[in-house]
Amino acid sequence: MQNSKQNIREAQFWKRLDQDSEDVKCSLCHQNCRIRSGKRGICSVRENQAGKLMTLVYGNLIAANEDPIEKKPLFHFLPGSLAYSIATVGCNFRCLHCQNADISQLPQEGGRIPDNYVPPEEVVAEAVSRGCQSIAYTYTEPTIFFEYAYDVAVLAHSSELRNVFVSNGYIGQDAADKIIPLLDGINIDLKGDDEFYRKVCRAKLEPVKGNIERFWRAGVWVEVTTLVIPGYNDSVEVLTDIAQFLAGISQDIPWHVSAFYPTYKLRDAPPTGMESMRRAIDIGRRAGLKYVYPGNVRGESESTICPSCGFLLVERGGHRVMKNSVVEGGCPQCKTAVAGVWS
Repeated sequence: MQNSKQNIREAQFWKRLDQDSEDVKCSLCHQNCRIRSGKRGICSVRENQAGKLMTLVYGNLIAANEDPIEKKPLFHFLPGSLAYSIATVGCNFRCLHCQNADISQLPQEGGRIPDNYVPPEEVVAEAVSRGCQSIAYTYTEPTIFFEYAYDVAVLAHSSELRNVFVSNGYIGQDAADKIIPLLDGINIDLKGDDEFYRKVCRAKLEPVKGNIERFWRAGVWVEVTTLVIPGYNDSVEVLTDIAQFLAGISQDIPWHVSAFYPTYKLRDAPPTGMESMRRAIDIGRRAGLKYVYPGNVRGESESTICPSCGFLLVERGGHRVMKNSVVEGGCPQCKTAVAGVWS
């Protein structure tokens, strides 16, 4: 299906490589694709059209839903609130275990981009009408629809909505610097060691680590997720490196360790057992992280506990908040500050 003219616009963060060639270099993310005329980058949604890089998915929504913010997952960001969640097709990773491959890999594997133009104003109006407190750019990698996400984010702030990314953390430095003033929260996947990134995702580790620190130092609320996959990234060494890296930035960064279930092209690994999950949680706590949460498992508490006195601050079940006792960003019992965005 051909895109409408509304979806196709000049992209940002690219340059022509030389006057004698129509090849361009895209610097939107750390893939830094060199793209020949008539070809697309790894994301499959940015195309070189006669020496000019175009985005093919501006406003071209494949998903728009009202989700609990806890589903992102963001546990220390407006608990119990709703996030209007949007995505286009495409991704700059090729993760073998992608849970949303039907939309993230559609342009690359299916060879098409569905046409469904929704102007930024309509996204914001819908979020407001549904009583959402934020807009989440999620399901696929928001970096690849940056131009659209940026325009929506500007309007969202003018309507007193917060903006959150759910990201693989591979955004380029210039794009990160541009979105940071509009971004209130972000959950970044920290998937494993460099071997894991190269083997499973067709990417590299260091840019992701750099962006986690960049967003945190810039004042964006950051939470991190690691999907624990048996035989791939569940060793004590890999998990310890991740936990110590996060604690080295700040012990206040929440770490979500989630259980894996076979999916997409990674079906040779078994589901994550509780022993592995509990080991990961213990590793995080021993590294000094104050908030370590299990994900994708039943029977394990996802509640927030005061790191000083052990008081139950936020009681959760599934993606629901049953009780939120945080008062003015702190524990009501011992008055210890609890890191996060609470109001």
